[in-house]
Amino acid sequence: GDYDAVIIGHSQFERIPLSKERQNMMLEEEMTKIVAAIEEEQVNSGSRSFSVKQLERCKAQVQAKIDRLSDIKQDDVVTFESLGVDRLFVDEAHYYKNLYLFTKMNNVSGVSQTDAKKSTDLFLKTQYLDSIGGHVIFATGTPVSNTMAELFTMQRYLQYDHLKALGLDF
Repeated sequence: GDYDAVIIGHSQFERIPLSKERQNMMLEEEMTKIVAAIEEEQVNSGSRSFSVKQLERCKAQVQAKIDRLSDIKQDDVVTFESLGVDRLFVDEAHYYKNLYLFTKMNNVSGVSQTDAKKSTDLFLKTQYLDSIGGHVIFATGTPVSNTMAELFTMQRYLQYDHLKALGLDF
């Protein structure tokens, strides 16, 4: 149909997958960034530094995601891209503040080192919407509850291209 809006719960939104091709493309981009960071860190600190080892673990985690993605037998389900979504309103956006970020810095308070599936899913969907000129609007009463790193996380969802232009896309 020609709908102006469709309202669904968070749990159902997470069940609408991105295509495997788009997920793989985005994971490969992340892998490229990690490999570049490893090479830079090896030049600056040597191949035995803690940062290099930490980045190697990140690389292994992303590779595992890529491998899992290729092993998944996907049914002929409707993908997020095929729905024609061009604007996304996310209520209670603070539920998605645990977005994983690889970084060369260690022990930074508030930087999530765990991979919350729902946060990664939303991030990939916001990246897709950015790529087609779509829009994302977040609504929350508590954008910051623990650390200022949560503001950076929200910016990654909403202003990723701006962060990239400033060289802050990690």
